[in-house]
Amino acid sequence: MKTNTLTIRLDDDLNKLLTKAVHQSGKNRSEVAREALRRQLRITQFEALRRKIMPFAEARGYLTDEDIFQDVS
Repeated sequence: MKTNTLTIRLDDDLNKLLTKAVHQSGKNRSEVAREALRRQLRITQFEALRRKIMPFAEARGYLTDEDIFQDVS
């Protein structure tokens, strides 16, 4: 697998959080950072898709997640 390098600057608080996550997980800094970035990008993608389909759902009476769960269950 081809990889690319990304260099970022971390403030002290974020660096401490990353270091703590590294110690807790047993993974290295790159692995933890990749997982966090991957997770955040997926959340951002999900939120964008949700915003795109919300007008269609609202037009059909789905205003909350609970509305959907009631129909599905």
